[in-house]
Amino acid sequence: MFNQYAYGLGSKKSCIRELFQYGLEQAKKVGRENVFDYSLGNPSIPAPKKVNETAKYILDHEDPLLVHGYSAAPGFEEVREAIAKELTERMGMDIKSSNIFCTCGAAPALITIFKALCVEEGKSKVLGIAPFFPEYRPFSEGAGMKYDYVEADTTSFQINLPALEKKIDADTQCVIINTPNNPSGVVFSRATLEKVADILTRKSKEVGHPIYLVADEPYRELVYGGVEVPWVPSIYKDTIVAYSYSKSLSLPGERIGYICVPDCVTDSKDVMSAVAGAARIIGHVCPPTLLQRVVAQCTHERPDLGAYEENRKILMEGLKKIGYEFAQPDGAFYLFVKAPGGDGVAFSEKCKKYNLLVVPSDDFGVKGYFRLSYCVSKETVVNSMQAFEKAFNE
Repeated sequence: MFNQYAYGLGSKKSCIRELFQYGLEQAKKVGRENVFDYSLGNPSIPAPKKVNETAKYILDHEDPLLVHGYSAAPGFEEVREAIAKELTERMGMDIKSSNIFCTCGAAPALITIFKALCVEEGKSKVLGIAPFFPEYRPFSEGAGMKYDYVEADTTSFQINLPALEKKIDADTQCVIINTPNNPSGVVFSRATLEKVADILTRKSKEVGHPIYLVADEPYRELVYGGVEVPWVPSIYKDTIVAYSYSKSLSLPGERIGYICVPDCVTDSKDVMSAVAGAARIIGHVCPPTLLQRVVAQCTHERPDLGAYEENRKILMEGLKKIGYEFAQPDGAFYLFVKAPGGDGVAFSEKCKKYNLLVVPSDDFGVKGYFRLSYCVSKETVVNSMQAFEKAFNE
């Protein structure tokens, strides 16, 4: 016998991964340059030069037993101090090393947070905001929580505030937001987040316990045109932040990030203890030692977004000219486009005829759209326009 829930997750094909694999097979037949693959959100710009230089220096000059040995469970003290210092300087909030728990990227950070906030297994609830990253559901359920979500505001792709208020009940332990958003690329405005804070403050009083806001922020540094990405704990005090360097430093395969529980969070020290305990339960302690030391020296590094910004511009102008409609993508590297005919799955299948790979929106909690990951080559974007036009007009 084996775990049926785990079997269900493992045996179900990921739409995104299936499209990616299909693209690899098609590339063998028609040539890689003739496959326009917008499926995976895999950074296509190199890590900042300092990242590689720092890693090389550490490997060449530091004690290998320290470089490859265990750190403390939440990460090295000096690493957490460096992260806290950068956040304090940039966000204007006093963050200390004790507020930071280093993780193997954002995924285990979120699972750890959900496990820490699970008061009653099978009853405590995580509330997402559509469109949402599909893995929020297994992350929540694997941590013993139920997962529910608020229907999308398909007018602006901000947050559907009336629906949020209706969805919250006594079992709601946390609401998770992702801004800049995957899959829409939308950045939640300060005005939107202030209204969310008002709702959560009122609802916390009604239900008699804090409703935590989990801010999932792997795309925090990927914004265009000077758009503000508000520091959510400064707007709602009961905010727990999950962060990853996968996108900001182009290190998706290295798995390094952190949880931040600021002092303003209700019972912050107890919450951090629950985070530490949850990390032990899921077997997640001591993230990669070398990468901890690298990010400690690279907290101020930022990605060169020129390539993404150029792709974004070409794609938006080209699709708009053809007649497509989409959400305004002020951040990340995604475009969320309304599917001609209203069926994202059917349109995705149609696009395969032109070796154009787009991800239908159903798994993101919204029907009738498709997602494009424009972290691809400029040539892919330019050369794909004819395929987009054919698919639109068919």
